[in-house]
Amino acid sequence: MSSSLRHVLAWAALVASAMAADSPQRPLPAAPSSAWVKRLFDGWRAPVPPRHLVGNIYYVGAIGVSSYLITTSDGHILIDTGFEDTVPIIQHSVEQLGFRLADVKIILSSHAHIDHVGGHAQMKKLTGAQIAESAADGRTLESGGADDYIQWPKDTILYTPVKVDRIVADGEQVTLGGVTLTAHLTPGHTRGATTWTMEVAEGGVTRHVVFFSSASINPGTHLLNNPLYPEFVRDFEATIEKLKALPCDIFFAPHGGQFAMAEKFARLERGEKENPFVDPAGWKKLVTEAERALRDQLAVERAAK
Repeated sequence: MSSSLRHVLAWAALVASAMAADSPQRPLPAAPSSAWVKRLFDGWRAPVPPRHLVGNIYYVGAIGVSSYLITTSDGHILIDTGFEDTVPIIQHSVEQLGFRLADVKIILSSHAHIDHVGGHAQMKKLTGAQIAESAADGRTLESGGADDYIQWPKDTILYTPVKVDRIVADGEQVTLGGVTLTAHLTPGHTRGATTWTMEVAEGGVTRHVVFFSSASINPGTHLLNNPLYPEFVRDFEATIEKLKALPCDIFFAPHGGQFAMAEKFARLERGEKENPFVDPAGWKKLVTEAERALRDQLAVERAAK
């Protein structure tokens, strides 16, 4: 096992633990402290070697916050830019794979939190790429995170505001160089969280690929009678049903721990014959666990009334 892979595996335990913290633990959850958030985020900033995943899709993110490069004949699409200070990791990864950062033409996102879009302004400045975003998360991007309902300390969630070039609606497609991604609005984690889907051909087989938006409940979020997001439960329940209905052979996510990145990278390094990312059962499990977390917290909050 290479030292870089050992590094991935070591951090994976931290990432998985941190993501587990998104599950409700108290009847009335308190928002985390700035120190807690800083420790969480600092553990996600380390570099990790870029990887070819499947077809024209590559991993170019940091250890705990994912970024995906989708290459086309007319330039490239980037999903998520991480923190502003992890943009150089993406740049180095893209170049290490033999591509040019300047060829990134479109920037998309899973959801408008600082760890996934904090680098949007810097990436747009470096590439001139257009940012396509849902209307709700577009407002959050242009506010630099101030428009988000998340009740975390402001010093942990704000980032450089950036103008959105295109608003995408549910079911709308983004196409570049013959590659098409479809936007599925899956609000809850943020008001405009977006799950993207596309198809890739591998060994003569067409695979349905899902870029998951995230469906965890942020620590400190009250589900019932939340004045900052009154529609939370309605939106989250609709999102779960939408995710259940998506055809999925391969799924990726904003955090490696959400799609067993370390384990699948290890299998990739071992040169297994079957692509480790083909994991429809893992997708069903992820959605089931998100639904269970929602039901559990709703039960706790209703019991506390």
